[in-house]
Amino acid sequence: MRILVTGGAGFIGSAVIRHIVADTDWSVANVDKLTYAGNLESLGEAGMSNRHRHYKVDICDRSGLDAIFREQRPDAVLHLAAESHVDRSIDGAAPFIHTNLVGTYTLLEATLAHWRTLDEGARARFRFQHISTDEVFGSLGATGRFTETTPYQPNSPYSASKAGSDHLVRAWGHTYGLPTLATNCSNNYGPHHFPEKLIPLVIIRALRGEPLPVYGRGENVRDWLHVEDHARALTLVLAKGRPGETYNIGADSERTNLDVVRAICALLDELVPTSPHRPHDRLIAFVTDRPGHDQRYAIDASKIRKELGWQPRWTFDEGLRSTVQWFLDNRGWWERVMSGAYRGERLGLPA
Repeated sequence: MRILVTGGAGFIGSAVIRHIVADTDWSVANVDKLTYAGNLESLGEAGMSNRHRHYKVDICDRSGLDAIFREQRPDAVLHLAAESHVDRSIDGAAPFIHTNLVGTYTLLEATLAHWRTLDEGARARFRFQHISTDEVFGSLGATGRFTETTPYQPNSPYSASKAGSDHLVRAWGHTYGLPTLATNCSNNYGPHHFPEKLIPLVIIRALRGEPLPVYGRGENVRDWLHVEDHARALTLVLAKGRPGETYNIGADSERTNLDVVRAICALLDELVPTSPHRPHDRLIAFVTDRPGHDQRYAIDASKIRKELGWQPRWTFDEGLRSTVQWFLDNRGWWERVMSGAYRGERLGLPA
């Protein structure tokens, strides 16, 4: 198959492309305009494969997308390109509206035009798969999990923009017959994670002996999913999912933010015994909470498990250890990332 992947130089997108090149015979057209979070280094050997080609094109650029569709004639689209950091959306929502809403609309229109040129058999086989987040469902209390039928209640500019893009994809499927699929995932972690997100931020700041910012009292709960498990799930949905359906992807790995930070500190104490910053948990600094901070997310992934046979391979403890070790072994990668515009800031100051 010929797959068009948007956002293929990002954290999840690069994991998807590495998986496709290593484990399938598919070819990939990687559409990524290389914003601050895009990094072609994250593709590793897959980036050098003759089954991968990168196009530095914005998904809001209709003429650029049309040219790629004419050249590549893809059999499917995996749409991962998005502005994704909640803190940044609170500080300035405009890029999120532009990329996540206008960009998704533009991509849908370009895809629809391409799909209409296909013969009947190719149109039936074609798929447009949209990758979204559990944050569109809002915040849970102490019990319960998000299912595919949970009502939407986004609480941040980021999650609102993703909810809107979810609805656009559903509408283009219902109105125009475009064979669409959607997935909503829990928090991802793993190698090549951009350093503004919690897990890599804590690893890097701890290695530098800097304060480890934890919002509020660290009691907010997130459900963690290894990015490699997510990549396998996405290609499985693409190959076997039913058009018009949504699939939740999660690994039953709920942790409070404070528990995650403490686990990273304990791993660094063990793996870097010569560190002058041990014990690393003394670096924890509670900071002013994020505005409108959702209390808890948890995914019910029973549908993808039962219907498609997907299972996560990583437990959170194993995956976190592997992730910490990866950042220890690949200091050059994150130092090159950190030398750019981003410097590891978080909203809020130590209390």
